[in-house]
Amino acid sequence: MLGVDGASTADGAAVVQDSSTGAASQRVRFLGSGSGYVRVAFAHSGKVLTIGSSASSLATQTADSGATSQQFTVAAGSSGRIKLVNRASGLALQVVDSSKSAGARWNQATDTNANNQQITLRKVSGTAPEPTSSPTATTSPTSSPSPTVTASPTASSSPTPTPTGTTAPSGSWPSATSTQKVSSTIEVSGTLDGRFVRYYGISSGDQGESQPPMFLLSDGAVLKNVIIGTGAGDGVHCTGTCTLQNVWWEDVGEDAATLKGSSTSQVMTVTGGGAKGASDKVFQHNGPGTFVITGGFQVSGFGKLYRSCGNCSKQYARTVKVDGVQVTTPGKALVGINSNLGDKATLRNVTIIGDSSRKISICDEYKGVTSGEPSKVRSGPSAACGYSVSDITYR
Repeated sequence: MLGVDGASTADGAAVVQDSSTGAASQRVRFLGSGSGYVRVAFAHSGKVLTIGSSASSLATQTADSGATSQQFTVAAGSSGRIKLVNRASGLALQVVDSSKSAGARWNQATDTNANNQQITLRKVSGTAPEPTSSPTATTSPTSSPSPTVTASPTASSSPTPTPTGTTAPSGSWPSATSTQKVSSTIEVSGTLDGRFVRYYGISSGDQGESQPPMFLLSDGAVLKNVIIGTGAGDGVHCTGTCTLQNVWWEDVGEDAATLKGSSTSQVMTVTGGGAKGASDKVFQHNGPGTFVITGGFQVSGFGKLYRSCGNCSKQYARTVKVDGVQVTTPGKALVGINSNLGDKATLRNVTIIGDSSRKISICDEYKGVTSGEPSKVRSGPSAACGYSVSDITYR
């Protein structure tokens, strides 16, 4: 269990692992820091988890200043567990030397998805005190005190659902905290944390073309902790660089999300979350730039996971990166690219469930056009479709 040594309330007190006792010093809450980052506040002291910039730095608790050394990305681990990746260093929190001993310290290292970097969240009753200071640059994810959770490095076969206002582990589909019918597109600049509200009903729920998007994200926007229900329209449109974190499509409409925009440097990142019921595409790439699908994203019941537009009137060389994705049949293809236009795909750490005959195509190459219909050229690993047999695991 992650906690503060001796239940100390002092600045700089050591963060250690110990047997679970339910003590307040082992309970935390997540405070939103914007741009997809959180701070981890201990229930007994109100101080937050802090770590230096080097791999040898040890984790401590300090007064909340909003520093990047106190901010973490909640990344997906395995089997519903999470990892905490520090904003300042880009390194993952871990138990030193993979120790199983009480009192072992936490430090950080390159994220390898090792067991000593993975944490199970368990919801507990009670609330944490307010942080020991209130930085103006950060925003709490909820106006009322956040539910506390315990963070344990040991595996759990059935993790408890994450409380409202935190980032849900990608291993399980979250339950909606409430529902909201949408009558017109919601425009997002900055960060929208949906706190697992289900948004639905902008369309009839069919696969018709030219439906409105549920969300329209401007350049730099972050959409997180959102459930998109039936009547999703054309899902989410990004007009530049954007991040979708723990967004869950219960019934994909026309498409789940589309990268538009015009900058060759733009990046759309989908991390965690999942999508069901996409009779055609899940993700569509119309503009230039890079599309990243990662963090344990789950997809089931789909036509294509990703498609670089095959017949847009203006075409580009596009890049797609798929890393750490779980795929469940039925499905037809993971990635479709236009190799004649310079598209590149890389696939790593993909798990496919229920496809014993291996019918799902991993990467398809097309001859992209600006009018008419694209033609399929080939399938399988190549210079354009970058993956090997070892990158795909069948279960």
